[in-house]
Amino acid sequence: MEQFLHIRVLLGIVLGLAITTLLKGLARFVQHPGRERVYGVHIAWALSMFTLLAHFWWWEFRLVHVAQWSFVAFAFLILYVVVLFVLCTLLFPDDIGDYQGWRDYFLSRRQWFFGIMAASYVIDFGDTLIKGRRYFEAFGLEYPLRNLAYVVLCLVAMRTRSEAFHRAFVAASLVYQLSWIYRLYDLVS
Repeated sequence: MEQFLHIRVLLGIVLGLAITTLLKGLARFVQHPGRERVYGVHIAWALSMFTLLAHFWWWEFRLVHVAQWSFVAFAFLILYVVVLFVLCTLLFPDDIGDYQGWRDYFLSRRQWFFGIMAASYVIDFGDTLIKGRRYFEAFGLEYPLRNLAYVVLCLVAMRTRSEAFHRAFVAASLVYQLSWIYRLYDLVS
Protein backbone atom coordinates (compact mmCIF):
# COMPACT_ATOMS: atom_id res chain seq x y z
CA MET A 1 0.00 0.00 0.00
CA GLU A 2 2.81 2.42 0.86
CA GLN A 3 4.48 1.83 -2.52
CA PHE A 4 1.23 2.56 -4.31
CA LEU A 5 0.78 5.86 -2.46
CA HIS A 6 4.32 6.86 -3.40
CA ILE A 7 3.70 5.98 -7.06
CA ARG A 8 0.33 7.70 -7.07
CA VAL A 9 1.89 11.00 -6.00
CA LEU A 10 4.13 11.18 -9.08
CA LEU A 11 1.30 10.06 -11.36
CA GLY A 12 -0.90 12.73 -9.80
CA ILE A 13 1.67 15.48 -10.37
CA VAL A 14 2.03 14.71 -14.08
CA LEU A 15 -1.73 14.23 -14.52
CA GLY A 16 -2.29 17.52 -12.72
CA LEU A 17 0.05 19.26 -15.15
CA ALA A 18 -1.81 17.71 -18.09
CA ILE A 19 -5.18 18.83 -16.74
CA THR A 20 -3.76 22.30 -16.05
CA THR A 21 -2.56 22.50 -19.66
CA LEU A 22 -6.04 21.65 -20.94
CA LEU A 23 -7.88 24.00 -18.60
CA LYS A 24 -5.51 26.91 -19.29
CA GLY A 25 -5.86 26.27 -23.01
CA LEU A 26 -9.65 26.20 -22.85
CA ALA A 27 -9.71 29.29 -20.62
CA ARG A 28 -7.93 31.26 -23.38
CA PHE A 29 -11.11 31.22 -25.41
CA VAL A 30 -13.11 32.66 -22.53
CA GLN A 31 -10.45 35.22 -21.56
CA HIS A 32 -10.00 36.51 -25.10
CA PRO A 33 -13.12 35.51 -27.05
CA GLY A 34 -12.40 37.60 -30.13
CA ARG A 35 -8.67 36.98 -30.40
CA GLU A 36 -8.66 33.41 -31.71
CA ARG A 37 -11.32 31.54 -33.61
CA VAL A 38 -12.42 28.31 -31.96
CA TYR A 39 -12.12 25.09 -33.97
CA GLY A 40 -14.77 22.60 -32.86
CA VAL A 41 -12.77 19.43 -33.58
CA HIS A 42 -9.85 20.79 -31.56
CA ILE A 43 -12.09 21.71 -28.61
CA ALA A 44 -13.80 18.31 -28.78
CA TRP A 45 -10.40 16.55 -28.60
CA ALA A 46 -9.51 18.73 -25.61
CA LEU A 47 -12.75 17.61 -23.91
CA SER A 48 -11.99 14.02 -24.89
CA MET A 49 -8.51 14.30 -23.36
CA PHE A 50 -9.96 15.79 -20.17
CA THR A 51 -12.37 12.85 -19.97
CA LEU A 52 -9.52 10.42 -20.64
CA LEU A 53 -7.38 11.99 -17.90
CA ALA A 54 -10.21 11.86 -15.37
CA HIS A 55 -10.86 8.25 -16.40
CA PHE A 56 -7.16 7.41 -16.10
CA TRP A 57 -6.98 8.92 -12.62
CA TRP A 58 -10.07 7.01 -11.54
CA TRP A 59 -8.90 3.82 -13.18
CA GLU A 60 -5.49 3.92 -11.50
CA PHE A 61 -7.15 3.38 -8.12
CA ARG A 62 -7.02 -0.30 -9.12
CA LEU A 63 -3.25 -0.19 -8.79
CA VAL A 64 -3.77 -0.56 -5.05
CA HIS A 65 -4.36 -4.27 -5.78
CA VAL A 66 -0.88 -4.72 -7.28
CA ALA A 67 0.93 -6.72 -4.59
CA GLN A 68 4.51 -6.09 -5.66
CA TRP A 69 5.98 -3.24 -7.65
CA SER A 70 9.05 -3.29 -9.89
CA PHE A 71 10.90 -0.31 -11.25
CA VAL A 72 9.91 -1.43 -14.77
CA ALA A 73 6.20 -1.29 -13.88
CA PHE A 74 6.70 2.11 -12.24
CA ALA A 75 8.65 3.46 -15.23
CA PHE A 76 6.01 2.10 -17.59
CA LEU A 77 3.26 4.00 -15.75
CA ILE A 78 5.32 7.18 -15.80
CA LEU A 79 5.84 6.74 -19.55
CA TYR A 80 2.08 6.33 -20.00
CA VAL A 81 1.19 9.46 -18.05
CA VAL A 82 3.94 11.46 -19.82
CA VAL A 83 2.44 10.41 -23.17
CA LEU A 84 -0.94 11.72 -22.00
CA PHE A 85 0.70 14.98 -20.90
CA VAL A 86 2.39 15.36 -24.31
CA LEU A 87 -0.98 14.92 -26.03
CA CYS A 88 -2.35 17.79 -23.95
CA THR A 89 0.59 20.04 -24.79
CA LEU A 90 0.08 19.27 -28.48
CA LEU A 91 -3.51 20.47 -28.15
CA PHE A 92 -2.48 23.72 -26.47
CA PRO A 93 1.02 24.91 -27.36
CA ASP A 94 2.39 28.13 -25.91
CA ASP A 95 2.05 29.95 -29.22
CA ILE A 96 0.23 29.37 -32.51
CA GLY A 97 1.52 32.52 -34.20
CA ASP A 98 2.98 30.51 -37.08
CA TYR A 99 -0.46 29.18 -38.00
CA GLN A 100 -3.63 30.74 -39.40
CA GLY A 101 -5.67 29.68 -36.40
CA TRP A 102 -6.58 26.61 -34.38
CA ARG A 103 -7.89 24.64 -37.35
CA ASP A 104 -4.67 25.17 -39.29
CA TYR A 105 -2.59 24.33 -36.20
CA PHE A 106 -4.56 21.17 -35.37
CA LEU A 107 -4.51 19.82 -38.91
CA SER A 108 -0.79 20.55 -39.30
CA ARG A 109 0.02 18.75 -36.01
CA ARG A 110 -2.42 15.86 -36.56
CA GLN A 111 0.34 13.38 -37.48
CA TRP A 112 2.02 13.97 -34.12
CA PHE A 113 -1.19 14.09 -32.12
CA PHE A 114 -2.77 10.96 -33.58
CA GLY A 115 0.53 9.10 -33.80
CA ILE A 116 1.13 9.63 -30.09
CA MET A 117 -2.50 8.84 -29.35
CA ALA A 118 -2.17 5.54 -31.24
CA ALA A 119 0.93 4.78 -29.15
CA SER A 120 -1.05 5.52 -25.98
CA TYR A 121 -3.55 2.78 -26.85
CA VAL A 122 -0.69 0.33 -27.33
CA ILE A 123 0.81 1.43 -24.01
CA ASP A 124 -2.63 0.97 -22.43
CA PHE A 125 -2.32 -2.80 -22.99
CA GLY A 126 0.77 -2.84 -20.78
CA ASP A 127 -0.88 -0.69 -18.15
CA THR A 128 -3.79 -3.11 -18.00
CA LEU A 129 -1.46 -6.11 -17.76
CA ILE A 130 0.31 -4.47 -14.78
CA LYS A 131 -2.95 -4.85 -12.90
CA GLY A 132 -2.83 -8.60 -13.53
CA ARG A 133 -3.76 -11.10 -16.21
CA ARG A 134 -7.12 -11.81 -14.55
CA TYR A 135 -7.93 -8.10 -14.65
CA PHE A 136 -6.92 -7.93 -18.32
CA GLU A 137 -9.04 -10.95 -19.23
CA ALA A 138 -12.06 -9.60 -17.33
CA PHE A 139 -12.61 -7.09 -20.16
CA GLY A 140 -13.24 -9.84 -22.66
CA LEU A 141 -12.86 -9.28 -26.37
CA GLU A 142 -14.17 -5.70 -26.33
CA TYR A 143 -10.99 -4.30 -24.78
CA PRO A 144 -8.44 -5.48 -27.38
CA LEU A 145 -10.89 -4.70 -30.19
CA ARG A 146 -11.46 -1.21 -28.77
CA ASN A 147 -7.73 -0.50 -28.59
CA LEU A 148 -7.12 -1.93 -32.06
CA ALA A 149 -9.96 0.20 -33.47
CA TYR A 150 -8.52 3.33 -31.84
CA VAL A 151 -5.06 2.61 -33.24
CA VAL A 152 -6.46 2.10 -36.76
CA LEU A 153 -8.64 5.22 -36.56
CA CYS A 154 -5.67 7.25 -35.28
CA LEU A 155 -3.60 6.03 -38.24
CA VAL A 156 -6.37 7.15 -40.60
CA ALA A 157 -6.68 10.50 -38.76
CA MET A 158 -2.94 11.06 -39.23
CA ARG A 159 -3.38 10.91 -42.99
CA THR A 160 -6.69 12.63 -43.68
CA ARG A 161 -7.71 16.25 -43.53
CA SER A 162 -11.36 15.29 -44.02
CA GLU A 163 -13.47 17.46 -41.75
CA ALA A 164 -16.26 14.88 -41.75
CA PHE A 165 -13.90 12.11 -40.61
CA HIS A 166 -12.36 14.22 -37.83
CA ARG A 167 -15.76 15.34 -36.55
CA ALA A 168 -17.15 11.80 -36.62
CA PHE A 169 -14.04 10.35 -34.97
CA VAL A 170 -13.99 12.76 -32.04
CA ALA A 171 -17.78 12.54 -31.53
CA ALA A 172 -17.75 8.73 -31.60
CA SER A 173 -14.69 8.69 -29.35
CA LEU A 174 -16.36 10.86 -26.71
CA VAL A 175 -19.60 8.86 -26.76
CA TYR A 176 -17.78 5.53 -26.60
CA GLN A 177 -15.38 6.74 -23.91
CA LEU A 178 -18.26 7.87 -21.67
CA SER A 179 -20.07 4.59 -22.30
CA TRP A 180 -16.93 2.59 -21.43
CA ILE A 181 -16.39 4.54 -18.20
CA TYR A 182 -20.01 4.21 -17.12
CA ARG A 183 -20.25 0.50 -17.93
CA LEU A 184 -16.93 -0.58 -16.42
CA TYR A 185 -15.76 2.00 -13.92
CA ASP A 186 -18.78 3.53 -12.26
CA LEU A 187 -17.64 2.11 -8.91
CA VAL A 188 -14.12 1.35 -7.73
CA SER A 189 -13.72 -2.01 -6.04
